[in-house]
Amino acid sequence: MAGNYSKHQQNIIKNYYDNKDAIAIQKLQENVTELYLASGKKRATVWKRIIGHLEKLNIKKDQIDHLVSKDDATLVATLLEKIMAKQDQTK
Repeated sequence: MAGNYSKHQQNIIKNYYDNKDAIAIQKLQENVTELYLASGKKRATVWKRIIGHLEKLNIKKDQIDHLVSKDDATLVATLLEKIMAKQDQTK
């Protein structure tokens, strides 16, 4: 498979996977901000994106379901802070 990509493309793909968690955290941060401001159908759309990012960060399904059922941006922000603190400890 590596033969199908140029060296430059291989580096881009490698960098993406090396930084996958950081990318998911950044996107989650952006979506939490949107969640604070959203209502109605827009809020449901933002929740779908948040769920996707939480899954990429390997958050348990029952915890995600709890956050969605509470529909509280503050709870997601608190979880995000914990994720970021945990990531800082592993560096």
